Amino acid sequence: MKILLVNKFHYMKGGSEKYYFTLAEAFKSLGHEVIFFAMQDNKNLSCTQEKYFVSPAAVSGGLKAKLNMALHIAYSKEAYKKMKALLADEKPDLIILNLVHKQITLSILDAIREYSPNLPVYWTMHDLIAVCPAYTMLDGKGNICEKCLGGQVENCKKNKCIRGSSLMSRLSVYEAKQIKKRGWYDKVTAYICPSEFYKNKLEEGRFTKSPILFMKNPLSINTSYEINDKDSGYLLYFGRLSKEKGVKTLIKAASEEGKKLIICGTGPIEDELKKYTQDNKLENIEFKGFVQGEELDGYIKNSRCAVLPSEWYENGPYSAMEALALGKPLIVSDKGGLPELVKDGENGYIYSDYEGLKSSISKIFSLDGDSYSELCKNAMEFAKAHFDPVVYAKQILSLKDKISKQ
Repeated sequence: MKILLVNKFHYMKGGSEKYYFTLAEAFKSLGHEVIFFAMQDNKNLSCTQEKYFVSPAAVSGGLKAKLNMALHIAYSKEAYKKMKALLADEKPDLIILNLVHKQITLSILDAIREYSPNLPVYWTMHDLIAVCPAYTMLDGKGNICEKCLGGQVENCKKNKCIRGSSLMSRLSVYEAKQIKKRGWYDKVTAYICPSEFYKNKLEEGRFTKSPILFMKNPLSINTSYEINDKDSGYLLYFGRLSKEKGVKTLIKAASEEGKKLIICGTGPIEDELKKYTQDNKLENIEFKGFVQGEELDGYIKNSRCAVLPSEWYENGPYSAMEALALGKPLIVSDKGGLPELVKDGENGYIYSDYEGLKSSISKIFSLDGDSYSELCKNAMEFAKAHFDPVVYAKQILSLKDKISKQ
């Protein structure tokens, strides 16, 4: 079988790209051919389909890329034509979409359905853009907002939900209206959500007549599953440093509990967090900057636990999955899909407010050796049972039969 994977970025940028390349590995391991459609970029991994990739379009970057996105935010003739050419030349048997809004656009669905009305097209929903033009369900001030959930997308424009930008918010509202007008969301065979929370939110938004399914994301085919039940006595946060991630709240809680916190990552509020730490003379906080590969694995393995203090609707973050695979318990907020990755008291703790966060930190450090080892073992076993990429790929290949029976 020949499988076409579609994503804006064809290089390792974030969680959606980890999924995109992991899925490619899994399908190839089962003997299938994988081809790609993405956006041109000098960071892209080389592939034989590069000639079909669309011109760069971006919110930030050069003027040409910004102008390209502004002019073609809802419909790209280039993407339509290049997808049509790829389909004619490659003749895929299955298509899986990932991030395509704005840079690629849903115009490719017209090309796909003109090529074959019945070709299976699945769309993995890494965000909530189908029911929220800002895709995060955060307003312009960074607060959780569901005002657009029933289709009232004008709220995005009123609240400047896209980075506080009036222009980008207006363009995103225009994009949402064009998608609805053209009925593109109904041209997808089925939607795949990495969390039940996202599945429920998308169903609540009533944006499509197509089925919406739940499947936890897979980890890389080369993932090492380990039990690391020894630690160096610190909490670990690794990921993006932005307001909605709740890192400042974690810094306060760790300090009040008298625990060391190591922070790996960069982002828009990095300087603000460092200044807060310095101004309050918090010597227990260490910033390590951007860390990856074996160095990051080392920080995970030696931590007491990984903490995801998110204050927005997380989906199924790879940071949590990777920590579990290395046998580390999690402390997570009750936001979005995070609680679906933790069995409270078995492989970590779930909290709902600030006092709950502090209590969870206190609990995990108060465990005796055997109890802590049990948490670590359960963490690894949870990952092994739920994130197998080959099992995931096989489930996708069997979706057609499952959907036909619904």
